Amino acid sequence: METKILWGKELARETIERIAREVQNFQEEGKRSPGLAVILVGNDPASQIYVSHKERACEKAGIHSMGYRLPSSTSMDEMLNLIDQLNKREEVDGILVQLPLPSHLDPSTIIEAIDPVKDVDGFHPLNMGKLALGEEDIVPCTPKGVMALLDHYGIEVEGQEVVVVGASNIVGKPLSLLLVNRMATVTVCHIKTQELALHTQKAQIIFTATGVAHLIKKEMVPQGVIIFDIGISRINGKIVGDADFEGLQGWANAITPVPGGVGPMTVAMLMVNTLEAYKKRINQET
Repeated sequence: METKILWGKELARETIERIAREVQNFQEEGKRSPGLAVILVGNDPASQIYVSHKERACEKAGIHSMGYRLPSSTSMDEMLNLIDQLNKREEVDGILVQLPLPSHLDPSTIIEAIDPVKDVDGFHPLNMGKLALGEEDIVPCTPKGVMALLDHYGIEVEGQEVVVVGASNIVGKPLSLLLVNRMATVTVCHIKTQELALHTQKAQIIFTATGVAHLIKKEMVPQGVIIFDIGISRINGKIVGDADFEGLQGWANAITPVPGGVGPMTVAMLMVNTLEAYKKRINQET
């Protein structure tokens, strides 16, 4: 069996190009460009790289990016004051706070302070609650990117045995809800799960997002499984995923690569969420 590689790079590029065309159409009608405010606190190298990727995507998509780089010493009051200002600014359609934050800043309080309409990360309790009720509005970017890849490659999850490995608020939990909304039979595994292989061996599709390098190996999964690898870590400076990519070749039916699979889709879906937030607000303004 030849394992199919589920690339996300090309779909992400096409998505951003489509957004750029839509934005151009709005501009030709005399409307302003969408605006995304990105807040980065401190100088974490990985966060700086992620923010630069998002800023470059904004440039390609025709979205006006407003960067706020704050020192690690920034207080809660200063953060909440900035978010309050951005909530009120008409030209700001989306607000993104790059995680993780310094330990003295409470991410839950900060996320809850963002206007749910401008919460383009989809982490606000109101947006997560809608997702839990099956009323998908602004959906977190990585899970949304995974669902877009499923659609792109024509992979049906309805009635399928799927396993989500990882239960974070950013990926695992919202992804499991999206899959339930599509009538998949979902098992969620996490750090306290005993005998992970007992669950993964029964799966038709596996979604893994733990950041544990090469956690998912050939002997843990059935032949013909489809794997969406959402994890990212490094081995000797090389970026790798949760799945043993090489070891699964010829065994898995299909797998997303790391890098080049889900990662580009996360940034593309941030652009989609920003455009959708913009269109709602533009409609209210006119």
